[in-house]
Amino acid sequence: MTISFKRLLAATLIGFTLMPGLAHAESLAQLEKQGYKVSKLTKNKAGLHGWVASNGDKRFFCRMNVSIAVVSKKELVSITSAGNLVKLNRATFEATLGGPDPSLPLWSDLQAGRVKAPHVKGCTPLR
Repeated sequence: MTISFKRLLAATLIGFTLMPGLAHAESLAQLEKQGYKVSKLTKNKAGLHGWVASNGDKRFFCRMNVSIAVVSKKELVSITSAGNLVKLNRATFEATLGGPDPSLPLWSDLQAGRVKAPHVKGCTPLR
């Protein structure tokens, strides 16, 4: 039994039209302009670090786009793709780079929800 290309295309189009509300990503900057408040750092069901932006009715999960953050003058923390935290010696790290990296965010700011646009991958609606 073979299915013609036209039938396959028609079935695909019908499926996409009937599919209830495809999830779309928003930027954190857009959400903040609309009055959304950002929560403290949390993890979603998959164990990914991020923040919840909410305005009372709608909620979005904003994934963290940070791999290294500053903890103190002597310590950094690396965030693995699995969501684990690994402590790093800051002096060794900066010696390897050739100097300090001013673009690294503070871990305390990330935990408190004081995030900037480069630290967020995108925000998807929560159900």
